[in-house]
Amino acid sequence: MFNLSGISASSQNAQRHVKTLILGAGPAGLSAALYAARAELQPLVLTGTQLGGQASLTHTIENYPGFPDGVGGAELGELFQKQAERFGASVEFDTAHSVDLSQRPFRVSADNGEYLAETLIIATGASPNHLNVPGEAELTGRGVSYCATCDGWFFKDKEVVVVGGGDSALEEALFLTRFASTVTIVHRRDTLRAGAILQKRAFENPKIKFVWNSIVTEVIGTEKVEAVRLKSVQTGEEQLFRTDGLFIFIGHTPNTQMFVGQLDMEGGYIKVDERMRTSVPGVYAAGEAADSHFKQVIVSAGMGAAAAIEATRFLEAESG
Repeated sequence: MFNLSGISASSQNAQRHVKTLILGAGPAGLSAALYAARAELQPLVLTGTQLGGQASLTHTIENYPGFPDGVGGAELGELFQKQAERFGASVEFDTAHSVDLSQRPFRVSADNGEYLAETLIIATGASPNHLNVPGEAELTGRGVSYCATCDGWFFKDKEVVVVGGGDSALEEALFLTRFASTVTIVHRRDTLRAGAILQKRAFENPKIKFVWNSIVTEVIGTEKVEAVRLKSVQTGEEQLFRTDGLFIFIGHTPNTQMFVGQLDMEGGYIKVDERMRTSVPGVYAAGEAADSHFKQVIVSAGMGAAAAIEATRFLEAESG
């Protein structure tokens, strides 16, 4: 898991002035930190609540260059962090909750105080979507999960349901076959959206079954998940499906709520140009907070690097 030894907590109610403040410690944020640090901007990274971002919850990342045998998501994030810190980046365990981008330095209020930033790089990522059906919230942590890597071990020799049809759903379903006796993928369509390699693996895995053209309308259980109610999107017919666990992978929503009304946005994503510039000069966005299309670790890392390069040029232009 992540090495917390290099992460400090800022002083309560302190106010700090930095050249470059980075919100988020996923691939985008830590790549931005690396490039900003090498430009001697002494960047400060606020981790938010998830060290390493969503990527850290992935058991194995097989499509990040340089790791032909794959690399653990948490391990990759820790490598990002170490490399950024080697060049002078500071990573602090703190979560921003409001910003004022109306003037510079930009003001960011966080749990541990206020930060003043000459440039701001937003890499706040995204959070998993919920089904929003009865029983889901009540049984979260008691059989309902959004992270197979985190919770798969608890379902040894159990029967579980995975909801979704994209890459994440199949990656997590395949991971769950290490523990569960059966993994049933429930998808609202009759075809999957995941990549061809993942589909081939899933179809060939004897532990994985499919329920097509169906949605989960209710999670049933008292102390823990006991069943889900499935509804056919074609006929409307419902059935109770017994299961010990429900894993939900139906996409993510960008964590951009605090920027509404301050930055141009579209569909919840921060709008950026090809140089990661937002509608406010000196503010940049990278990763899944601004990427509605690709949603890949390598793309987020590249966006973070570009944002830091632009922040560097912005400050250099001001200093003459």
